[in-house]
Amino acid sequence: MTVSIDTQDAWVEFPIFDAKSRSLKKAFLGKAGGSIGRNNSDVVVVEALKEITLSLREGDRVGLVGHNGAGKSTLLRLLSGIYEPTRGSARIRGRVAPVFDLGVGMDPEISGYENIIIRGLFLGQTRKQMMAKVDEIADFTELGEYLNMPLRTYSTGMRVRLAMGVVTSIDPEILLLDEGIGAVDAEFMRKARHRLQDLVARSGILVFCSHSNEFLAQLCDTAIWIDHGQMRMRGEIADVVRAYEGPEAGDHVAQIQRELEQERKLEQKSA
Repeated sequence: MTVSIDTQDAWVEFPIFDAKSRSLKKAFLGKAGGSIGRNNSDVVVVEALKEITLSLREGDRVGLVGHNGAGKSTLLRLLSGIYEPTRGSARIRGRVAPVFDLGVGMDPEISGYENIIIRGLFLGQTRKQMMAKVDEIADFTELGEYLNMPLRTYSTGMRVRLAMGVVTSIDPEILLLDEGIGAVDAEFMRKARHRLQDLVARSGILVFCSHSNEFLAQLCDTAIWIDHGQMRMRGEIADVVRAYEGPEAGDHVAQIQRELEQERKLEQKSA
């Protein structure tokens, strides 16, 4: 089966049925950047996404940028099939691995080892597949005997290590990743980034929502700027970041890309 994502003029709207909730929503949207409108039935709605037209194919690596509340996470949920478009269309072909919250699918009352299995099942893996990966995931997390203890005894950084170990062990056809891995030490983060790069290489399509331009440069080829629920710009990562954040940020991304290209060339020569 060909792996693909196609949306045509897709909207995601949430209805508001009473004045009180509408006033609260207006106060929220004033900060977050959404908009209020009316649908074809004249119902007041929050227009979370508007006129989204995308065509993604195997090999595409797309980063999403935009301010908080711009619609990036909503777009990921549309592309995963969690949200159906209220107008337009969205067609997804392929096995989707939505990674929006590293802690989703984990139980604080059971051990780390048991959570490895549970989290894997949540991501569409079978129990047999996860049992075969347990030892490798355990080695990656470096949690040792803590894996025998309940998750509630873990620090935030330890939970992130466990979740990262599971997430990066799967083989998705479509990987939708919402970044949230900042609570670990620098050395482990370097290790995690290499593992994330391997995960991306195994996936057919990647859509990655991140506030880290360095991450975007390492994992993606192109970027989309989401603004007030609409696609404002799509293109090369450095160009999109430059338009969104300014010349200095764009130049920084371009420098990272040049360094990564030099590293790849050195690896090819030494291979």
